[in-house]
Amino acid sequence: MQQPVAPTPRAPFHLLAKPTGSACNLACEYCFFLRKSELYPGQRQRMSDETLESYVRQLFSAHPDGEVAVAFQGGEPTLMGLDFFRRVVDLAEQFRRPGQTPAFSIQTNATLLDEAWATFLAENRFLVGVSIDGPAEVHDAYRHTGAGEPTHARVMASIELLRDAGVEWNALATVSHASEGRGVEVYEFLRDDAHATFIQFIPIVERVTDAEGTPVGHDVTSRAVSPAGYGQFLIDVFDAWVMRDIGEVYVQDFDVALAAWAHEGHPVCVHAPTCGRALALEFNGDVYSCDHFVDPAHLLGNLAETPLGALVEGETQRAFGNAKAAELPTVCHECPAVYACNGGCPKDRFVAADGGGPDANYLCEGYLAFYRHVDRPMHVMAKLLEQGRAPSEIVGLAAQAQREQFAGVGRNDPCPCGSGRKFKHCHGQA
Repeated sequence: MQQPVAPTPRAPFHLLAKPTGSACNLACEYCFFLRKSELYPGQRQRMSDETLESYVRQLFSAHPDGEVAVAFQGGEPTLMGLDFFRRVVDLAEQFRRPGQTPAFSIQTNATLLDEAWATFLAENRFLVGVSIDGPAEVHDAYRHTGAGEPTHARVMASIELLRDAGVEWNALATVSHASEGRGVEVYEFLRDDAHATFIQFIPIVERVTDAEGTPVGHDVTSRAVSPAGYGQFLIDVFDAWVMRDIGEVYVQDFDVALAAWAHEGHPVCVHAPTCGRALALEFNGDVYSCDHFVDPAHLLGNLAETPLGALVEGETQRAFGNAKAAELPTVCHECPAVYACNGGCPKDRFVAADGGGPDANYLCEGYLAFYRHVDRPMHVMAKLLEQGRAPSEIVGLAAQAQREQFAGVGRNDPCPCGSGRKFKHCHGQA
């Protein structure tokens, strides 16, 4: 049967490839992906050369000109070995069009890296996301080997290797029950000890599951961060960051919030009005709607049977992405922060709404507390951007005002952004 021709891509998309599926050398307690091995019982979860070539070829074919993300996660992708990734680089060069530039990235627990890995990653300009949850007490609470051994020291040694080799890397820090009340401690460790300049905080929302691993009900495990705890964690980190680190340390949550306040769109899917442009590829070529929805109900097809572009641009995936807005929780419609939050990730919408209607987001309380807390400084930074000035100027303005985050600025005082308006009018609150 003749395969359908993939439609012309309407926009870039992100496909997170999992060359080892859920296979990993660690046994992190909160990992939601370890049980995905049950989708492929009895199969050795390693991507074949044939599937790899098909993936890279179709990835570039399905993208418009410009930067093309070639991204790997797991499980633990470094289990594939260096030769696999050398082939990735060669295939990208083979299949890219003259107007396309590959942007390689890999997310790793960093326990298997050595000098050879660091050299390769640096030479080929891989962006490396390293899972590091903070100081050892926090990190090792849930991130350990199958034998229960801690991993923090190994990860820190690998970070030093990456830094020495000049590899660009980001800190991927989960926020779990072990992190609650320790926002400043975690942030300062990542900034001062790990020397991270790009940080992504990932809330652990781990639901109770049945014997088959399917989430049931509205309960979460003891490892999950509480909604209020997550909000306070972000608030505490923001208060430490805004007074000295703007323009020096980049925290994804704060960048995303500033983009919303500055009306520059939503750079990540979690808080975008719709989703569906971030898909997942399993080791055998199966394509799923999202990394958080790798289940039979969200299997779009296989690269060997249907072109990637057709899966990405198909009606099934489009409906998946649009459902985020169509099923926006009722409480969101009257929320003052909906323009910044958009109901959060659908995977976290499982709290039964009063009076029926779509389920609310488990993290709603935390999101709202955070957005209320940062409203004034975000407004000032957005105004600075509008004036063609650097948001980092807020650090000097804060010192000049001698008021942390401008929380004490009077409603009739001039706004520190320099607009000349009274603060009550400039930040737009009644």
